[in-house]
Amino acid sequence: MAYTHLAAVYDALMADAPYSEWLDWAEAVWSRTGRPKSVIDLGCGTGNLAIPLAKRGYQVTGVDLSAEMLSIAYEKMKREQALVTWVEQDMRELALPESDAVISFCDSLCYLLEEGDVERTFERVFAQLRPGGTFLFDVHSPYKIVEVFGDNTFTLTGNEINYIWQCCCEPERLEVEHQLTFFIQERGDLFRRMEEVHVQRTYQPIQLAGWLRAAGFEDIVITGDFTWLPPTPESERLFFSARRPLS
Repeated sequence: MAYTHLAAVYDALMADAPYSEWLDWAEAVWSRTGRPKSVIDLGCGTGNLAIPLAKRGYQVTGVDLSAEMLSIAYEKMKREQALVTWVEQDMRELALPESDAVISFCDSLCYLLEEGDVERTFERVFAQLRPGGTFLFDVHSPYKIVEVFGDNTFTLTGNEINYIWQCCCEPERLEVEHQLTFFIQERGDLFRRMEEVHVQRTYQPIQLAGWLRAAGFEDIVITGDFTWLPPTPESERLFFSARRPLS
């Protein structure tokens, strides 16, 4: 699912997101598996991981379905004086030159709403990796979908950006619909209203690990919430690392 209206306010809404923790987690994995030269950032959004990776010396390709998000990423890249290759592409049809590593953080894979979509994406990622290459990603846990999002409503009242965020959960599918209504201040007391709907789904860890193995991956490790420990029943974010065999 592509971001449209939300792209314009995405960075303001995500200002407190733990991007540095994602970067540190990835580099900690690579310290064990070997530092990659080239990295594909799958579901790169506005470049909040791709650009810092490029500034750390990696050859980065940012892939996203949203042209609006990529346009913002491109402008940020120029301001940051970094170099990233931006590609508008569906992750299920990923087709790029081979890379040493693929990452997909900030629950981007949760926008794959059918099991076949996940299987196809894993197959395409495997095909993109050089032998020995790593695939790192995270997803919302089943606990977060059902218990944290659930059928809850969240609100934000600020000076320039306000929102009402309503969640509608289907527990059997581990799926949640996010109904977002934004009120963006334009001038004085004038606010512009924008609406957007996003649907996310997660899967049981054992399913995801099985699809990774079926795609050809090995050395599959699952941890919880930016740690090196196995997930607990109340972990909100599941982290996966997997490797394409050397031969």
